[in-house]
Amino acid sequence: MAGEEVVKANWIDSTRDYLRDIRGEMKRVTWPTRSRVESTTVVVILSVFLFALYFKIVDQILEETIVRVQTALVK
Repeated sequence: MAGEEVVKANWIDSTRDYLRDIRGEMKRVTWPTRSRVESTTVVVILSVFLFALYFKIVDQILEETIVRVQTALVK
């Protein structure tokens, strides 16, 4: 029974140390400004739309090419 109490105490102490370390690390984090977050968000959204447009164009070209090749082979 005494061994169980030591294990529980060690678990509590290690959890407390872990949470203290997390708190210390969070104090050292440099957070971006609101304007920085907004500008990077705009860049990400524009990039997603540009890539979607690019893949749509490539998909249409490939689809048309495959259909033409398939049509030529069937005739």
